[in-house]
Amino acid sequence: MIVDLRSDTVTRPTPGMRSAMANAEVGDDVFGEDPTVNALEARVATLLGKEEGLFVPTGTMANQIAIRCQTEPGDEILLEADAHPFHYEAGAAAVISGVTIRLLQGVRGVLDPELVRQAVRPPNVHHAPARLFCVENTANRGGGTVISADHVARLCSVAREAGLSCHLDGARLWNAAAATKTALLPHAAPFDTVSVCFSKGLGAPVGSMLVGPRPLMTRARRFRKMLGGGMRQVGILAAACDYALDHNLPLLVEDHRRARTLWQALGDQGWAVEQAPESNMVYFRAPDAPALAARLESRGVRCLALGWDRIRLVTHLDVTDAGVDHALGVFATAREST
Repeated sequence: MIVDLRSDTVTRPTPGMRSAMANAEVGDDVFGEDPTVNALEARVATLLGKEEGLFVPTGTMANQIAIRCQTEPGDEILLEADAHPFHYEAGAAAVISGVTIRLLQGVRGVLDPELVRQAVRPPNVHHAPARLFCVENTANRGGGTVISADHVARLCSVAREAGLSCHLDGARLWNAAAATKTALLPHAAPFDTVSVCFSKGLGAPVGSMLVGPRPLMTRARRFRKMLGGGMRQVGILAAACDYALDHNLPLLVEDHRRARTLWQALGDQGWAVEQAPESNMVYFRAPDAPALAARLESRGVRCLALGWDRIRLVTHLDVTDAGVDHALGVFATAREST
């Protein structure tokens, strides 16, 4: 048995999803004529309380279009120090938007509103003007931390008082809503733009969505085309995302349950687990993490080494209870040999 715990992006489409894709009604999306895409964009915009949606291939593209839409070259954007657009988007903000990034140190990916207030400098010819404040929810490098809707509202209130626009990198916003047993809308409401991902957690093979006010989405559509994200009969992919919302979204609570099972058992085995998981991620510390990850993979468990002493495990649709049990057996054997 192979248990792949590297990421919730490694899932494969189920037979039901493949059927939905094969039977999707399609048209040319660049001309706005793909009915399946149009329906998905409207559906997600409504779920998140925004006027319009824009379907894009990746979460990175969604975030970068949001940044480009709300800044000009030479502006500054504010991010928590472990945020995805800084660590995992290949320096795109500098290349595509010409902005500088100011990192603010949070706790497990969560910022103090007062720190945000203090970070925005008064107008001065020497400073890059701060234009955009970004939040990632859930916070991946923070351990899959869920940021409550109330805390997000306070953060955005401080940013708006300073004249900044607000963007939510909600790649795993589905997980935040599932973990807090709340609707998506309260988590998205304080933001001008929100990105969500269908291939993380929901099991679609491709696809993200950027939502926001109509004038901003008109601008976003132009930047999507500029970046090569204007696709044609893309309803085949949108159908997978629509299927995921109907069938896989309710299953996220099972991913969270399995993550807690992993965390508890690994701690009982003596591994240096970090805080209890709030969603579908488990982090633990181990010396020479890359070598440990290689040993685990040789025994049928795939995980991700982040740096030399930290390992991430992510539960998802393709990880069953039997898979968790198998992984824990491999971890127990590895623990005995360390």
